[in-house]
Amino acid sequence: MKDLLPIAIIQTSLVWENKAANLSMLATKAAAVKGAAIIVLPEMFNTGFSMQPDLFAEDMKGETVQWMMALAQQKKAIITGSIIIRDEQGFKNRMLWVQPDGTIHHYDKRHLFGYAGEQDHYTGGDRRVVVQVNGWRILLQVCYDLRFPVWARQQPQDDGKPEYDVIIYTANWPERRSMAWKTLLQARAIENQAYVVGVNRVGEDGNEIYHSGDSSVFDPVGSMIYQVAHREDVHTVYLQAAELQDMRTKLPFLKDADQFTLML
Repeated sequence: MKDLLPIAIIQTSLVWENKAANLSMLATKAAAVKGAAIIVLPEMFNTGFSMQPDLFAEDMKGETVQWMMALAQQKKAIITGSIIIRDEQGFKNRMLWVQPDGTIHHYDKRHLFGYAGEQDHYTGGDRRVVVQVNGWRILLQVCYDLRFPVWARQQPQDDGKPEYDVIIYTANWPERRSMAWKTLLQARAIENQAYVVGVNRVGEDGNEIYHSGDSSVFDPVGSMIYQVAHREDVHTVYLQAAELQDMRTKLPFLKDADQFTLML
């Protein structure tokens, strides 16, 4: 894997259920990013955390997917974040991984937020997704998935190596539960011996729920690399392969992990 993996975080307020305004705003913010391999946007970045998928859902050829493809080509970077997608199974809170060459991978949010009635409007996913860039392996997760550690737990591969090197969480996580957000991101890094990148929105949404952001990056032993609250921010972090490998060599505790199989 390449020694450095530059990841750009866009922590921003979102215009409630206004695709055009959000895409225009995010294009302006992305223009300031230089040299990132990946640009991470919040959950439902084009609408906010909307429970009206019948009004805002797109298919995989829709305007937002096309916007992501164009931006990926322009920035020569992977663009990732979740939007509302309609497919043959219904509506999905889908995290897209859009590469500059036009390749698209996706992960459908597994754990739907019952407190907000998300399960009444969306269909949950049934598979984990690990993508790759420059030799780095990255697990994709969305917001509420963070509360369920088994869903993110490293599963040793046939070659004995860890399954992934980084977890990316895209979120609309409210300020009233920000302590859980920060604590669980750190815990996922420690227990999986991987970098963790959590990108959240800021500001008040259409339901008068305030988001403090607290977008964060933790290294594989849980040390904080980056965290910003209560303001918009565009920032690039540089994850280090040598540091990751050194930590795994000195503390090879993943080899002692329990064996298990996920039952869906």
